Amino acid sequence: MLDPAERLRQHLRTWLGRWPAARAMDVVGSIARTRPAWDGHVFQILGVGSPDHAVLSVPPSWAGIVRDRVEAALRDTAQWTDVLPQLPDLLNRPEATVYSGIFRWSEAPTPLPDAGEWVPATDPRLPDWLRPFGHDVLVTWDPDTGEYLAGVGIKHHDRYGQEIAVGTEPAARGKGLARHLVAQAARRILDEGAVPTYQHDPSNHASAAVAKAAGFPDLGWRSFGLG
Repeated sequence: MLDPAERLRQHLRTWLGRWPAARAMDVVGSIARTRPAWDGHVFQILGVGSPDHAVLSVPPSWAGIVRDRVEAALRDTAQWTDVLPQLPDLLNRPEATVYSGIFRWSEAPTPLPDAGEWVPATDPRLPDWLRPFGHDVLVTWDPDTGEYLAGVGIKHHDRYGQEIAVGTEPAARGKGLARHLVAQAARRILDEGAVPTYQHDPSNHASAAVAKAAGFPDLGWRSFGLG
């Protein structure tokens, strides 16, 4: 079985089309950008960057011209992050906005006690936001009423990488449920031979705290694309 670091490399190669990058920002044409993702949507523009380099994944038919434009933009800077604000123009999408999230993964989830049970995403007791994930979802129920309190859905990107999404009902926040569920889900993903990943907006400090507590450090990596 591959170690988690190699699983991450294989995941990014499969998800983006290449990893690692050979320059500050590599542009790669990937057929994955023309196919439905985990939720049925097509994400034509997707990127991940480490502190040193990044890969921008686009449909194959775009790759040549986007690569030329990105390489021209990089002549004025050595930092791939400086190119992000230029992406709408480089991709002929001037009306679009750039989003950039914190990209985390875990090789050793925090050994917190399990806090939920795995149930099918079709379970009628679940909130609507968990249903699109399919497969099994991880849920904490109120021990007295049986009502839903918090849950985790898994984005099955490919055989090597699965992304964790977590949500907690307002009345149940502040009890540590989210971090316990994220760590529990991460252990299962690792046991299944994939690497668990976690993404969040830089301004979402609560999500950052959950990730850190569950064993997902911020190593300066970012995900990005156009919204």
